[in-house]
Amino acid sequence: MANNHNHKLEKPVFSIVSPVHNEEKVLHELYRRVREVMDQTGEPWELVLVDDGSRDRSADIIAELHQQDPRVKGISLSRNFLFQIAVTAGLEHAAGDAVVLIDADLQDPPEVILEMIAKWREGYDVVYGVRTEREGETWFKLFTAKMFYRIINRITGIQIPVDTGDFRLMDRRVVDAVLQMPERNRFLRGMVSWVGYRQTGVYYKRRARYAGETKFTVRKMTRFALDAITSFSYFPLQLATYLGFTIAGISLIAVVAVILIRLFGPHTPLLGQATTLVAVLFLGGVQLISLGIIGEYLGRIYDEVKGRPLYLVDKKWGFDDSLRPREARRVEESTEISR
Repeated sequence: MANNHNHKLEKPVFSIVSPVHNEEKVLHELYRRVREVMDQTGEPWELVLVDDGSRDRSADIIAELHQQDPRVKGISLSRNFLFQIAVTAGLEHAAGDAVVLIDADLQDPPEVILEMIAKWREGYDVVYGVRTEREGETWFKLFTAKMFYRIINRITGIQIPVDTGDFRLMDRRVVDAVLQMPERNRFLRGMVSWVGYRQTGVYYKRRARYAGETKFTVRKMTRFALDAITSFSYFPLQLATYLGFTIAGISLIAVVAVILIRLFGPHTPLLGQATTLVAVLFLGGVQLISLGIIGEYLGRIYDEVKGRPLYLVDKKWGFDDSLRPREARRVEESTEISR
């Protein structure tokens, strides 16, 4: 491998951020392909790998890659804080003028980054990847993903590009804007759309996972969808209100109908015990659903009020531990200016 120590002092133009969770089989290939792609730019770059509480050798491999090439930098979190938080940790430590988010599993091909950089040079602040095909994924995941994007665009006040993921390039000012949002239940795709600026997409074919198994279980998908909806929409709360008014209206009509039947209809019991029981159970179910919706929002308020840090770092490779991430960037920028 070529000696890359001369890159150590250069401020990166591009930062590639990739969260890692039990990806020991992929990391060497990820580094190889990213290096081949980014060396073509002729600009300084860095690869920021965030180990999100892996139980395999991922952290050790990150340390080895950093020793081989100082452009590879690593952060090992104290436990598994989940994908969105790991990405946030990477964004906070990235120093580039443009930052690219990419999954470590190589489903999103690093070669597309060159197209994103070309669009960035044209003046776009966000360049997101749009999936035209998705290899190696079940019909259930494809269907739910398609429905998710269309539903969330209907019920939120922002337009999130359909059939996109977290694979995207962001200009420094977009990254800084996203980092000003301190919420804990994070939905980065929505946050990036919310900040605005000039955004465009590039189309690509998503590949099957290079090695290992997916970490995005049905449970995590459900939690992710709840975070997305509650972060950017009041629609579930409004739905509870609509249900209340609808049931109240139906009940009022039913009361009037029962009175009319009692006064003018045959004297046979139309409403028995079973009907009453069904009505009570139905109303009880609606009330519990409404309380559950309110509880979801209340729980998120509780998370924010506690004010805990988003993540804790166990180890770092390639960063100045004496400085917080944003302070480190300011020092790098002032050093660059003084030169």
